[in-house]
Amino acid sequence: MPEIKIAASDGSGEFMAYVAMPKTMPDTAPAGAVVMIQEIFGVNSAMRALSDWVAEMGFIAVSPDLFWRQEPGVQLDPDAGQAQWDRAFALMNGMNQDKAVEDLKASVAHACRMQGANGKVGTMGFCLGGRLAYMMATRSDADCNISYYGVGLDGLLGEAGKIRAPLLLHIAGRDKFVPPEAQAKIQEGLRGNKQVECHVYPWADHAFSRRGGHSYDARAATIADGRSAELLTRVLG
Repeated sequence: MPEIKIAASDGSGEFMAYVAMPKTMPDTAPAGAVVMIQEIFGVNSAMRALSDWVAEMGFIAVSPDLFWRQEPGVQLDPDAGQAQWDRAFALMNGMNQDKAVEDLKASVAHACRMQGANGKVGTMGFCLGGRLAYMMATRSDADCNISYYGVGLDGLLGEAGKIRAPLLLHIAGRDKFVPPEAQAKIQEGLRGNKQVECHVYPWADHAFSRRGGHSYDARAATIADGRSAELLTRVLG
């Protein structure tokens, strides 16, 4: 089941999602699901590898194509030159993020009903996806949400009071897209919210968890991924 189709809640069509299933399914107990939220490069090989990693932990991983309203099937390579980055930023700037959240909600609802699922669903997003994971924490009923180096979160702090489920933030200390003043604002704005756990990796750069990428940092990724795994296990079973 490498790819499935999910119906958009606004009736505008269907979008593709990459699916990775636990190897032990369906003979074992039902599994929790994780909606994996793409970077600005689409559901590319990096997102599929991350989804496979989540499946290896025993969860159902669903990674929806959030650029489908502009161009379906986008798979860009961030290490293949400036043209790929230019196209990625154009797609990000052209995205209606409110619609993207609705597509993610549809993905969560679909994941709840998948064969072998136990009805519990979290989200995990990276970069743009990290921003959308935060928005899912404030706008959806996902059981938990995980944001890796989410961009622009300091501009979303007005929604923080709507967070009702566990939210885990991984912040890269050397992230040029989230400067130190923004990082400080995020931490201060979320301080005291018992649902939020925020970790800063001072030595790491943006995209430190992208396997094989130029900014991959094994130490930061291992620590962050362990924290993510613990939360998913605790909340999703």
